[in-house]
Amino acid sequence: MPVLKEKRPLEHKLSPVAAHDSRNLKLGDGSQVAVIGGGPAGSFFSYFLLDMAASIGMDVHVDIYEPQDFSRYGPAGCNHCGGIISESLVQILATEGINIPPTVVQRGIDSYVLHMDVGSVKIETPLRENRIAAIHRGAGPLGTKEAEWSSFDRFLQQLSQDMGAQIIKDYVDSISFDDGRPVVETRQGLSKKYDLVVGSVGLNTSGAKLFEALGTGYESPMSTKTFICEFHLGHDIVQKYFGNSMHVLLLNIPRLKFAALIPKGSHVTLCLLGEKIDKKFVPDFLNSPYVRACFPPDLDLSQGYCCQCFPEIYVERSTKPFADRVVLVGDCAVSRLYKDGIGAAYTTGKAAASTAVLEGISSEDFKRHYWPACKDINNDNTFGKVIFAITRQIQKRRSAKRGVLRMVSKEQSKEKNSKRMSVVLWDTFTGSAPYRDIFLRTLHPSFLSNFIWGTVIETWPFHKR
Repeated sequence: MPVLKEKRPLEHKLSPVAAHDSRNLKLGDGSQVAVIGGGPAGSFFSYFLLDMAASIGMDVHVDIYEPQDFSRYGPAGCNHCGGIISESLVQILATEGINIPPTVVQRGIDSYVLHMDVGSVKIETPLRENRIAAIHRGAGPLGTKEAEWSSFDRFLQQLSQDMGAQIIKDYVDSISFDDGRPVVETRQGLSKKYDLVVGSVGLNTSGAKLFEALGTGYESPMSTKTFICEFHLGHDIVQKYFGNSMHVLLLNIPRLKFAALIPKGSHVTLCLLGEKIDKKFVPDFLNSPYVRACFPPDLDLSQGYCCQCFPEIYVERSTKPFADRVVLVGDCAVSRLYKDGIGAAYTTGKAAASTAVLEGISSEDFKRHYWPACKDINNDNTFGKVIFAITRQIQKRRSAKRGVLRMVSKEQSKEKNSKRMSVVLWDTFTGSAPYRDIFLRTLHPSFLSNFIWGTVIETWPFHKR
């Protein structure tokens, strides 16, 4: 199980702004907003806040504090993410007028290859379209020589700048209250008072401590470590061995929930999701024959990756990510379990921006209009936990894995066949659908009967495989 922080009881004390009438806390012409963190959640919030404010004729100033340069190669520009944007999010962003440019998309993923120790099967996208985008969060992994593609995070940041946001490349050292308004102080000596402070600090910085120290009741989410690394193989080898398919490995390895190999331009990204993924676990995984079979036979996997990290990933939502004149968005508030963190950044960023512009910036405003969006994500994660628990049990049972393989293979071989298992696996791997919808699909009588029948057949000793 993940090592989780013990939740401290909330202190029932007044917020630093409680002495003021919070019922009329509103943004207006000339309001100053600080966004701490310029990743996707901070950029989405800034973009939607400025867009909504302009639509009602309100002039608002936004400062985004982000010391990291997402246009740089290697760790200096990396934001610790595997880099997959689900097809559903690509479509949602398009309806918002946000079209991801071809220079940002490293590769369009049109299929998945599911690997198990009982065999492999290719799963085509149900929509027959290259809508899943493989991207780099920075300009490229360590050792990248020239910029062939642009950074996704830099693209989003530029959107917010085009709307009028100002980027301040400085570290925030402290946040405090002065006469009921938050004050941001930076490492370089800047001190500025704001009407609203937004936290978009993720899980891999010390930024959450700034908001915990405010005494408003906020506690950062529970998390666990994972592993991400990049293999530089060159365009031709990536195309030959991976093509436009993301390779998913469901292996019976303790502590491993999910492993994926994501082809990009000249790199392949490996993501390991599970419990206590550490330096000892990685070599054991890479030495698995099913993993090695995905790569060129002469590649030394233990030395072949050019970039690696063990980032924290979200497990459980935070406590009270809002207060008077304060709100947190993205991973430091709530995110989807193991999947689609960028989608959660969009959802929470837009919900917080809508609340701030149209409703108000008091704790009660955020509780009534922003917090429900966070609870929806968290409630859906409950179904995700059930799905991953069932998946883990299937990983342990050879007959069940053969049942899955048999069902998917039959579905993929028939053009008009109902592809219930294929769609369930596709949406689970991509994060393209809510976990609740995926779980309910597995309860369909046709899904259950086909899976159980396939599993039973695979247990018969005389069955020819």
